[in-house]
Amino acid sequence: MARTKEFDPDAVLLRALELFWERGYEATSMADLVEHLGVARASVYATFGGKHELFLRALERYSQLKDPQIMAALSRPGPVLPAVRELVERYAADSADDPARRGCMVVNTAVERAGRDPAAARLVEASWNHLETALTSALTRARAQGELAGDRDPRALARLLVVLFQGMRVLGRAPADRARLRDAAEQALTLLA
Repeated sequence: MARTKEFDPDAVLLRALELFWERGYEATSMADLVEHLGVARASVYATFGGKHELFLRALERYSQLKDPQIMAALSRPGPVLPAVRELVERYAADSADDPARRGCMVVNTAVERAGRDPAAARLVEASWNHLETALTSALTRARAQGELAGDRDPRALARLLVVLFQGMRVLGRAPADRARLRDAAEQALTLLA
C-alpha cells in the first residue's frame, strides 16, 4: 500500500516559491529548501524532482498567480485606457514600494537564469508573451473604441509597456528613486493619449 503524503504539495510549492523569489535560484541550496519547507529531502525529490524542477514549478505557479490579475484588469468592460493607465501606475508604485526589494520573480529569473537555462528562458518568454498579448488585445479594443488614435500600433505600444514594466521591476530591486519610476510611467502614458 502506498504511503500518503504527510504534507500538502501545493502549500510546499508556495513556500518554495517564496524562498526562490526572495533569494533567487543560485543562492538557494537544497538544504535551504529542506529547512524552509519543513519536508525531508527525499520527499522533496520524490514529489518535485530536484531543485531545478522545483524552481521551474515555482516559477510557473508565480505566473499562474500573477497573470490572472493583469488579465482581469485589462478585460473589464467599458473604457480600456483607464485600466491600462492603472496598470502602468501600479507597476511603478509596486516597484518603488516593495519593502523586501524582491522585484518580479519572472524578471529575476530572466536576469539570473535565462541566458543559460533554456527551460527557465521558455517560462520567462511565455510570461512576457502573455502580458504582451493581453496588452495588445486591450489596446486594440481601445483603438476600436476611439480611445486610442487610429495611427497608434497596439502591438508596438504593448511591447513598449512590457519593456517598461520589466525595467521598473529591475529598478525596484535597488533602493528605488520614486521620481524616476513615476516620470517613466508618466512619459509612457503620454503615448497612450
